[in-house]
Amino acid sequence: MKKISVVLIVSLLCSLMFGAFAFNVSASQSTADWPMFHQNLMHAGNSTSTVPDTNSTSWTYTTGSSVASSPAVANGTLYVGSDDGNIYALNATTGSSIWTYSTYGSVQSSPAVANGMVIVGSDDYNVYALNLSGRSVWNYTTDGPVESSPAIANGTVYVGSVDGNLYALNETTGNELWARNYTAHGAFDSCPAVFDGTVYVSSVNGSIFALEASSGTLIWSYPTRDQVESSLAVGDGLVFVGSEDGGVYALNSSTGKPVWKYMTKAGVYSSPAIVDGVVYVGSEDANIYALNASTGDYIWSFATGGAVYSSPAVADGLVFVGSTDDALYALNASNGYYVWSYTTGDEVLSSPAIANSRVYVGSDDNEIYAFGVSSGSSALSQVLTYAVIIVVIIVLIAIVAILYLAIRGRRQERKPT
Repeated sequence: MKKISVVLIVSLLCSLMFGAFAFNVSASQSTADWPMFHQNLMHAGNSTSTVPDTNSTSWTYTTGSSVASSPAVANGTLYVGSDDGNIYALNATTGSSIWTYSTYGSVQSSPAVANGMVIVGSDDYNVYALNLSGRSVWNYTTDGPVESSPAIANGTVYVGSVDGNLYALNETTGNELWARNYTAHGAFDSCPAVFDGTVYVSSVNGSIFALEASSGTLIWSYPTRDQVESSLAVGDGLVFVGSEDGGVYALNSSTGKPVWKYMTKAGVYSSPAIVDGVVYVGSEDANIYALNASTGDYIWSFATGGAVYSSPAVADGLVFVGSTDDALYALNASNGYYVWSYTTGDEVLSSPAIANSRVYVGSDDNEIYAFGVSSGSSALSQVLTYAVIIVVIIVLIAIVAILYLAIRGRRQERKPT
């Protein structure tokens, strides 16, 4: 019986130690990464992460100039560009600097992170590929500034340039696989979306293009009535995009034929987000709109105090978006009701990213902001977690010891004298 009790105690201790380890690992893992512009290759703009319900900042980080680039977050690290020409890698929990890489031009492109590399464009005409330590792997030179955010799919980097070309580059080497210009020298400023072997991209010449991902061969194109700098979102067999003509367009993803159009009162530079059959998009008319994704019917709108060039990010029932009134807004996704806002020192053109229960965004005040649980609160929470685990272990050991002593006492009482 003594041996059985000892085995029982050891087993319980091992189980508890394993449980504590598993709990700690689970708690340290990100709830959902945001590794590229608008989260994924379809630019859905939504995350499964929880989000903060107040405007408390976890941390801020000061760069040398405005931050219009949208952050990417992967494996606990935030990557973002700045108009100071630098690409920054920061600890996503604390905001502390990990490394900085300098280009020779403004970095408004949003980084894409995949397969151990960070890929981003610069106004110095180059596409840069860095390893996760911030060292150059390769760079590819175009004939114009690269403000387009890269998309990485199946070993290929798709990125546009102001030179009017959309490029497909080998992810490992940077070698050009193909380059296509269907725009009559119109710039590709938007981020390509990739789905089911097709690359969808918009151009400032006013057209939307669908190209074969493997060859760049044109599948279809659709002209709007003005320039298009909004990136596309793909979902439910439709392509969604905004135009400077004030329209939000939904096109059949296979044919390019229009399905519906909703007209705002000014240009739409913001890129749509699609969540649960609803399209969320900002307009230069200072509103963010929620539209039925199937029909384009109006659901709600919320008026900010300035033009909305930022692209909405959606998670946990809230919509986050920046405005030129210097604020980041959090709105109820169902009805558009105001939840909270935070006023920065300048316009918020950057599009928010959501990961690790935090919201990250840049501002023209040169700052990068993280909203959510502070690093101090996180550390306290971890300490309390360990304390609870230790208490539970002690209590269970005491219970097992009491049971052991009780059983031993009964055995001795039963022994013949």
